[in-house]
Amino acid sequence: MYDIIIIGSGPGGYVAAIRASQLGKKVALVEKAELGGVCLNWGCIPTKALLKSAQVYTYCKNAAHYGVEITGDVKPDFEKIVARSRTVAETMSKGVAFLMKKNNIEIIPGFGKIAGKGKVDVDGVVYETQNIILATGARPRQMPFMPIDGEHVISSKEALTLTKLPESMIVVGSGAIGSELASLYASLGVKTTIIEYMPQIMPLEDEEVAKAMERSFRKIRATVMTSTTVKNVTVGEDGLCHVEIEGKKGAEELTAEVVLSAVGIKSNIENIGLEENGINVERDKVVVDEHYQTSLEGVYAIGDIVAGPALAHVASAEAIHCVEHICGLNPEKVDYSTIPSCIFTSPEVASVGMTEKQAVEAGIEYKVGRFPFTASGKATAAGDRDGFAKLIFDNEEKLIGAHLVGANVTEMLGEPTLAKRLGITAHTIARTIHSHPTMHEGVMEAAEAAMGVAIHV
Repeated sequence: MYDIIIIGSGPGGYVAAIRASQLGKKVALVEKAELGGVCLNWGCIPTKALLKSAQVYTYCKNAAHYGVEITGDVKPDFEKIVARSRTVAETMSKGVAFLMKKNNIEIIPGFGKIAGKGKVDVDGVVYETQNIILATGARPRQMPFMPIDGEHVISSKEALTLTKLPESMIVVGSGAIGSELASLYASLGVKTTIIEYMPQIMPLEDEEVAKAMERSFRKIRATVMTSTTVKNVTVGEDGLCHVEIEGKKGAEELTAEVVLSAVGIKSNIENIGLEENGINVERDKVVVDEHYQTSLEGVYAIGDIVAGPALAHVASAEAIHCVEHICGLNPEKVDYSTIPSCIFTSPEVASVGMTEKQAVEAGIEYKVGRFPFTASGKATAAGDRDGFAKLIFDNEEKLIGAHLVGANVTEMLGEPTLAKRLGITAHTIARTIHSHPTMHEGVMEAAEAAMGVAIHV
C-alpha cells in the first residue's frame, strides 16, 4: 500500500513525487516512457540545446563584427547539433532518475490508469494507494486538414530529430513552440515561413512584443503571414508539401519541403480511467477544485490536463500545492495572475501579468514605462541591441504587467514577477539600485520612464 501513486513523471509528476517523499509519504511514480516527461525529453530542454547551437552558429557567422576573423566556411552540422541536444535531454532524464533514487521513490514502468478508488492499474498489475495524482501531460495536437506523417508534415517531436536540414519549412502556428522552432531553422539557413491564424504572431503576448518579433523574424529572412488560415496540406508527387491558405491576399498555395504543425497541444486523458470512474471532464480538461482534487475523492490532477497555462513551471507549482494539501498542510494557492512566460527565440521574449490590451478590456487605468535596449550600454557592447523593457502600472503605480524583448531577457523576468507578486510600485523598482552595466537595468529605466523621471531616454 502506497500513500501516493503519481501517474506521469514530467515537471508536475516528478516534483509531486519528491515533495511527497520529503513529507514522509511512501510514493510510487508510474511512467510509460522516459523519466522527465515531454519537457525534459522532447520539449523545453532539447529545444533550448538546439537553439544554443543556432546562436553559436550565428555568432560565428558574425564574428568579424566582434573583431574576430574566422577562415574557411562556417556551416552547421545538423546531425551533430541534434546529437548534442539528445545528449542534453538524456543527461537531464538521468538526473530525474537520480533524484527518484535519492528520495526513495519507487518507479513503476508502464501505462498507468485508475482502476477504482485507491487503485492504479499498470499494464494489468493493480497497486493500492491512499491517493492518486494524475500528471499525464499533453501531446502535439493534430488537425484533420494537416495530417502528420512524421516525414513531410511533422510535429514538434520530429522537428527535434530531423536527420538533415530541409531547404524550406512552413511553420503553422506561432505560439512558443512554433516561434522557437521557426527561429531555430531560419537561423540555420532554412527558408522559413510562419503562418498564424490570429492577427499577430505570438498571440498571447503584448501587441508591441509581437510587432518587434515580426521585425526580428524578417531580419533573419523568415516570412511572417498573420490573419491567415491553412485550408489543406497535401504531399505532391514532387515530394513537396502543398499548403492551401486563405489570407490577406485571398487564396494562395505555398510549397515547402517540410510543414511543421505547431497548432497547440492535446491533453493525455484517454484510457486512464476517467470515464469508468465518473471523473468529470470539460473541454478536454479534467475538472478539479482549488486543491486539484477531481470529482472522485482521493484522485487529483495537475499540469497540462487541467485548465490553466500549459507550462512546466505551472505544473510544478500545482504539484507542490496538491501534495502539501494531501499531507494536511495549508498551502498557498497558485497565483495564476502571476505566471511568467518565456519564449526562447532570438531575441528572447519574456512576460508576466497583463498586456495593455487586457488592461484596457478590464477597465484599468494604467501607465506604461519603456526602455529600448538601443540605449543600453551592455546590449550595445554585446552587439544585441534589439528589443525593449516595457512595464505596465495601475493608477496606484503597482506593477501589473511586464513585457521584455531582447538578448537573455528570460533571465531578467524574475524581478518583475516578484515585483508583481508583492505589489511593488514603480517608485520602488526605480529606486532599487541595479548593477551596471547589465541588461536588467532596463527594468529600472522602464520604471523611471513610467514615473516621468527617465535619465537615459
